[in-house]
Amino acid sequence: MPAASAAEIAVAALPPEAREALALIRSGGPFPYRQDGTVFGNRERLLPPKERGYYREYTVKTPGAKDRGARRIIAGGESRAPREIYYSDDHYRSFRRIRE
Repeated sequence: MPAASAAEIAVAALPPEAREALALIRSGGPFPYRQDGTVFGNRERLLPPKERGYYREYTVKTPGAKDRGARRIIAGGESRAPREIYYSDDHYRSFRRIRE
């Protein structure tokens, strides 16, 4: 899916674990996984191209998963006040822009 046609999802339509992750992002943590807040490289090129370090990834807990699961939030811009936020429930195969 090209970045220009990325689907959207409303915050209210996100799973509760994703809404919890959004709250943690806005408050600056603490985050449950050490990988949370690390640079997301956008190697899939599904998000709009930006300079390295613009995007950060955060885990969205998956009930019953023994590992981090496949769900992520990718935030672009400032850490606590991202300019754009995306949700992936299939480990970066697709993204939906979160509409607030």
